[in-house]
Amino acid sequence: MRYERIRPGRFLARPNRFIAHVDLDGETAVVHVKNTGRCRELLVPGAPVWVQAAANEARKTKWDLIAVQKGARLINMDAQAPNAVFHEWAAAGRFRPDITAIRPEAPYGASRFDFRLERSSGVHFVEVKGVTLEEDGAAFFPDAPTERGVKHLRELCAAVAAGHRATAFFVIQMEDIRSFSPNDRTHPAFGEALRAAREAGVEIEAWECHVSPEELTIWRPVEVVL
Repeated sequence: MRYERIRPGRFLARPNRFIAHVDLDGETAVVHVKNTGRCRELLVPGAPVWVQAAANEARKTKWDLIAVQKGARLINMDAQAPNAVFHEWAAAGRFRPDITAIRPEAPYGASRFDFRLERSSGVHFVEVKGVTLEEDGAAFFPDAPTERGVKHLRELCAAVAAGHRATAFFVIQMEDIRSFSPNDRTHPAFGEALRAAREAGVEIEAWECHVSPEELTIWRPVEVVL
């Protein structure tokens, strides 16, 4: 997926989950943060960031925060990007070659999955999670407790028990990552649920991305260490 109207800046502060202050050529801009995670290791004063001008000129915030530089690594932190980039990638036949239809936001029982894929072998549900937390070349999820994430894993287990295929797919929004693991220190219940999901037959995949200020592309799988 590609971004337009991108501009570099410097991160100044994050008054709340939704707003950041960014220096754009000496002027302080109020920027919408498209990620409600903590991102404390990313959004540090002085960090280089890239923002996108809003398409709607009447919008209260004129910019969206898209990417941040952490050392030598550029990280896309747009929480809406993982689903979009997975849809684009799967539609091109790169997730599974026999997909005949892709249905986003698909209801299942009292739940809703990110994607319902129609395949020659049957129905395949996919729940996508974006990953922005990195330590020493390893990626982790989540960066904050997520009861919703635990619920999604249990729902995937239920789909497998009903005879469907299901995948928890982690889009690592950076490159040069050696492994992916659940962040047991922050939310041990999520790690327990992810390991239980694998035992129940849920497929666990993590893929890193090529990242530039203007583009995010799913690139290659990384080792999942549970």
